[in-house]
Amino acid sequence: MGFAYRTLLFVLVLAVTVPTQWLALKLNLRLLRTLPVWFHRTILKILNVKVEVIGAPSKQDRPLLFVSNHASWLDIVVLGSTGPLVFIAKSEIANWPLFGTFARMQRSIFVDRSKRHGTGQVNQSIAKTLSAGDPVVLFGEGTSSDGNRVLPFRSALLGGLRDAMEENGRGFVQPVSIAYRKFHGIPMGRRYRDIASWYGDMDLVPHLLRVLKEGAIDVTVAFGKVQEVAHADDRKALSRNVESAVRRLNSLSLAGRTELLAESVSLAGERR
Repeated sequence: MGFAYRTLLFVLVLAVTVPTQWLALKLNLRLLRTLPVWFHRTILKILNVKVEVIGAPSKQDRPLLFVSNHASWLDIVVLGSTGPLVFIAKSEIANWPLFGTFARMQRSIFVDRSKRHGTGQVNQSIAKTLSAGDPVVLFGEGTSSDGNRVLPFRSALLGGLRDAMEENGRGFVQPVSIAYRKFHGIPMGRRYRDIASWYGDMDLVPHLLRVLKEGAIDVTVAFGKVQEVAHADDRKALSRNVESAVRRLNSLSLAGRTELLAESVSLAGERR
């Protein structure tokens, strides 16, 4: 599939999906949860990105917060293809062309990191979404990395889960790792990881066009074992535990150690 054809398909899918999702939101149709999954899976096919899922996202534990590492705008598409999710995103994304529109259409919760006093309000939004039964994705690092390592996690937004627990009595966290491993079937290695990774001061559009042009990226998503959380649990300790789990999942995924990775991932419903 050539670059021009991929670009045309990408634009056509956006043109069809955005107004349809807008209508689904206005009318509160069930489609508002399933359409984004179809969208992400279709975009992955257009981009020629192959996703290997190891472990399983929990289907019964609620309220559920997925906590993942973050290396690229592709993370949204990759995770969004695994099932209905709501993402926590930085406020700047809301104003991005195309991506911002669909982020709003997907009911993303936007965080303004420059306003520390706004964390409580954001946590209330997270709690409301979690209490409604929708899994929420938090990128624990609060920014994107080069994909070769996991940055230290920030614990502040885990408060949204605790707020939801006041209503439900308990909560659950599931660690998730995203690892970009191969390009045209060849291991990327540290040097070429930025073919998929988008971080620092990289411009979005050139990176998107590069992925559209070159494609053929293999990514591994690993779902760790679910951790049940009590309201009295220390937020910072929880953040450290989840960060440690994500680091292990990510390092094993990048190294291709599937035999060890199998010991750390979750089968449906499995907990620590």
